[in-house]
Order: sequence, then C-alpha cells, then structure tokens
Amino acid sequence: MKYKFLPMLMIASMFVVLTSCDKKTKASTDDFQYSVDKFADIEILRYQVPDFESLTLQQKQYIYYLNEAALSGRDILYDQNCRYNLCVRRTLEAIYENYSGNRNSNDFAALTTYLKQVWMGNGIHHHYSYDKFTPEFSQKFFNDAVKNIDKNRLPLENGQTVDKLLEVLDKVIFDAEFLKKRVNQADGADLLLTSAQNYYENVTEAEAENFYNKIKNKNPNETQPISYGLNSKLVKENDILTEKLWHIGGMYSVAIEKIVFNLEKAKQFAENEQQKVVIDKLIDFYTTANLKTFDEYCIEWVKETAGMVDFINGFTEVYGDPLGIKASWESVVNFKNIAATKRTETISANAQWFEDNSPIDPKFRKEEVKGITAKVITVTMLGGDCYPSTPIGINLPNANWIRAQYGSKSVTMENITEAYDRASLNSGFAGEFYWSDYERNIVKEYGSLTSNLHTDLHECLGHASGKLMSGISKDNLKAYGSTIEEARADLFALYYIADHKMIELNLLPNDSAYKAEYYTYMMNGLMTQLTRILPDNNIEEAHMRNRALIANWVFERGKTDNVVEFKEKDGKTYVVINDYARLRNLFGELLYQIQTITSTGDYQAARQMVEQYGVKVNKTLHAEVLKRYKELNLAPYKGFVNPVFTAITDKNGNITDVTISYSENYVDQQLRYSKDYSFLGKNM
Repeated sequence: MKYKFLPMLMIASMFVVLTSCDKKTKASTDDFQYSVDKFADIEILRYQVPDFESLTLQQKQYIYYLNEAALSGRDILYDQNCRYNLCVRRTLEAIYENYSGNRNSNDFAALTTYLKQVWMGNGIHHHYSYDKFTPEFSQKFFNDAVKNIDKNRLPLENGQTVDKLLEVLDKVIFDAEFLKKRVNQADGADLLLTSAQNYYENVTEAEAENFYNKIKNKNPNETQPISYGLNSKLVKENDILTEKLWHIGGMYSVAIEKIVFNLEKAKQFAENEQQKVVIDKLIDFYTTANLKTFDEYCIEWVKETAGMVDFINGFTEVYGDPLGIKASWESVVNFKNIAATKRTETISANAQWFEDNSPIDPKFRKEEVKGITAKVITVTMLGGDCYPSTPIGINLPNANWIRAQYGSKSVTMENITEAYDRASLNSGFAGEFYWSDYERNIVKEYGSLTSNLHTDLHECLGHASGKLMSGISKDNLKAYGSTIEEARADLFALYYIADHKMIELNLLPNDSAYKAEYYTYMMNGLMTQLTRILPDNNIEEAHMRNRALIANWVFERGKTDNVVEFKEKDGKTYVVINDYARLRNLFGELLYQIQTITSTGDYQAARQMVEQYGVKVNKTLHAEVLKRYKELNLAPYKGFVNPVFTAITDKNGNITDVTISYSENYVDQQLRYSKDYSFLGKNM
C-alpha cells in the first residue's frame, strides 16, 4: 500500500527537519536546485541522495543494478495504463526530436506540454485524476508533423501505414469522449467498460467478478489465499475469458527479461544470503507467473531486515484497476537512513501497545502483532508506478494473511519529503489559506515533523493493524476497498499522533505539536485538495476520497459541538478548528466504524460511507479554492526526475565506483529513458 500524501501539505509545513546532516550537507542542500520544470498543473522536482558516497563499493554496485532493474520495466506501466500509450508516446517523441518546422510556434509549444504531461502520467491520462489530457495543438498540425517525419522514426508495426497510424491516433488524442477516464469509479457505471486501463479487454465488470469468484469458490476455506488475477490481463476472445500472464515467455516478456537480467547482476553484490534468496524468488516468479511463488517471495522479502539496501520491484499495487484486482508495475530502490530510522523503530517496537489500545471493537484487534519492520529510507531510484509521481510512504506486502503471520515492512521516504518541503518554501500558501497566525506558527514549527510522523504511523502501524474475520478478504469491498483501507490507516495515524504516548516515546516535543497535523489534514480534506479536481467533477482517486471522507464525516458529526467550522474573512473561506480534543475523539469514532467495515467485509456500508462523504464536491467552495490557488501560481501536483548513476569501470569491465549526477533535466531524462529502456513492441 502506498501513502500518496498531498504536496499541499508539504507546502503548508514550510519547515524542514534535516536529519543526520552535518554543516557541509546542510549548506549543499541550501544550494541544491529542487525545482526543475513547471508545466500545466505539474512542477517537476529533484531529490538528493545524501550519504550515498559513504556506502561501501559493494552496496553501490548492488544499488546500481537494482536501479537498472527499476528502469527496465518502464514500458510495462505505459501499456497497463492504456493500450495506446506506447504508440502515442513514441509518436510524440518522434515529432519532438525530428520536427523541422517552426519550433517556436504555439502548436509546437502546446505539443511539448502535452508530451510532458504524457510522460508524467505514463500515458494519455492524468496520473491522479485519471482524466484524459486535452491537447492544445491542432489536429492539422499533428497530422502534418507526423507526415513530414521519416516513417522509420514512427512506431509503425506489421506493415502499418502512416495514414493508418494517424487514423488511430487522431481518435485517441483528439476525441475527448474516447477513453475518457483511465480509472472510472462512478457509482452505477460498468467500471471496466468505462475505464481506459488495459487490464481487461472486451470484459464487463460482472464477467470479471464472476470469473474470479468462481476461482475463489473452488477453495472457499483457504487460509492462505493467493492474489488471484494480480499479474495478468483478462481478455474475452470468441466469448471465452482467458488470462494473459505477465512473465518471461508471456505478456511483457522482453521487458521482464531485462528486469531479470539486472536482478541477476545485482545478486552478485547482495549484502547477505537472504537478499539473494529474495532475488531468486522474485526471478522465479517473473519466470513462472506462479502466484504462490509470489507469496513466497513476499515472505522472504519481509524476513530480510539485516541489509542496508532494499528494493521493491514488481506487480504491486492495485489502484489502477477499478476492481482492485490487478497490479501495476513499480519499483523503488533505497537504503536505510540510520539516524531517522530510530523514529520508526520506536513506533514498531511499541506496535502491540498501539494495537491493544486502539479505539476499535476488541474482537477486531490482533492478539499478537508480528514482524512489523519500519524504517526511514533514502531513495536512489523511482520506477514504474512510482515515477515521476511518487508516494512518500509504502507498506507491503498487501496480502493480509502474510501480514498476520509474518509481518510487514514500512518505509518513509525522507529524502522525497525533504524535496517537497524545500521546493515549497516561500510559496505563499500558508498566508492564503491558514485562518490565523496561530495555525501558521504551529505548522511552521511542527508541520514537517508531524507530517513525517503521520506517514510513519500510517504505514508502520495503520495498515498493519486490525484483523479480518474468518472468510473475509480485502476483495469483499470491491471498488471501495482502496479508499476504505487508506482511510483506516489515516485514522489510525490521526488518532494516535495526538496521544500522550508520542511524548513518552520522545516522538513529539509536547502535547500541542499534533495540532499542526490536525489543521493541515482538515484544511486539505475539506478545501485545498479540491485544487486537484476539475470544475463540475467528483472526487475519484482513492487517496483523495479517503481524505474527503474523513474530513467531511468529522465535520458533520462535530457540528453540534462546533468542533470544526468554516469561517469567512475578507470574502474568503477558512477552516477553523475549535476543539482539537473533541476532534481526536471523532477520529477514533470513525476508526471504529471503518475497522468494522473492513473486518466484516461490509460492502454496502463501505459504499454508503464513501459515496456520502468522499465523492461529492461543494461547487461554490471548489470555485473559490481554484481561484485562490491559481493566484498563487502554484502547481498542485509534483513529479520527480531521478539522479543519474554512472558506473566507473576498469579495463576488465569491473565496476570500481558509482557516481551520482543531478544535472539531467526532465525532457532529457524522459528521452534517454525512451531510448535506453523501451523494450516493448506492439506484440507484447
């Protein structure tokens, strides 16, 4: 599970906690250029990799090849997001690199922006709203540009002509109603037929659910259920439903072979034997597509806690599937931030206390919390569904039975959060949206600290807390499962961040610091995250629905006691919290309900909760927020460029050192990735 925290909250903190940095590191951080590019609603940032130089040569070699594996699966995600994405990207890149007309024209500038958006979204849809991008260049300009390029530079396959290519792309790019949403979550719609994602082909929602229900019903009492459908595309051909598995020899084979090649290289430099076992299991899964092997890999991965270096690589999260079954490809490579990890180690060491005191029905608490491993990490490479947009926290594996029996790993990506914070300094956000100097001051002093702590609690304990009743699985909540799960983890973190235990454990300095997180969370859930929604649209992304659900529910329940209210000043609307203690109690009450829904698999209760509190938008407030945010000239979304890692070799080809460069810009990086890591063709 990913924790996709809103950059607005990072902007709100306006305060940076530098961890384990000496004066020299702080000075270099101050001089570092975090912001790289800005276009449409996106700002592209850089992140630093502090302390990489202090790693051993073996650790650097290990990271280098894991980084290469992280980049090798790039094309997989493009194709998963929509079957036309690779063709669109390659055509746009061919125009960008070879266009001989007026490169200063409005049309070419608009095409460049559109291409940057496609890179950001890993396809033709927005990475967060899932809406299809609207081109600002003319169809005539596009057609003329394509026709004037050497056809050998275009993605023509199997004898396709340029005219046939344009026939397809004109509809894909310029028809606003065709493939309108990548992931549609509208209640009452057929979520598969109305979504552009490429996990299903010619398959209705009912057909997909029946297909996987029949498989599950063959083993109704499974205590260790595999994640059916996780690594396949479900297609209907000649009225027969068939899974196309993603593995070597199957779908996406060429890209997976490159991933495995680099994993084999990385294994030579593993820090310990358990890391080698993990890589062997992952390669076995990539080779066989056996989901039992995938579970074995997850178990071995959870067990590996001794190494400094770690990674995620594979078909992992299911947010891109409207039914929450099939996983997108992603990768993150990292090493432990030893000093900052003391915070998460303290939290995980007290996991049983948090579980025993959780404000949920006691029958839904775990009697014994096992194997929670939490750390703060320094990211070295983002790939797949974690690039260019990335979470700031991850908790895996997702299988509940593995989490219950073997535990889980949680990470907080502190060099990513630092990049958000640094880029947001002096943004004007706090002056525009905070009610008074009290809120501004408390967020300035404690905002970054409480934001990171909230992420720690969310990932380390929130997702790992509670238990399901016998016979219940995460699939019971269907399309609402991701929203409910994120709400459950958020509520756990919100409830406990205000507990005096935080002071006892030296995680917060006093009993008031938590208010920074409460204020930014409520303001965001009620107001400022609306900057990410187009006018007249509902909320559809799972994390945004979660935050809206929580904020709207406690706002409504607290009206009698005036716990939280909207106030107007100078014609502008502000969120004001009048009773922080009562607000904490409301978070606890909602956690009780959300955990009950999760533990019992109550689909109807989940549906009612999400649809009532997490979907609808106040249009008047929305219009006001959009106007105020636009006047600040801020981009509501952030993406990243990766550092460039270069292997220094001797005359025999042995790596003698690995260096980092931060000079590559967004366009050059994307074009290089398309040149060096584009492995999939039409027949995948």
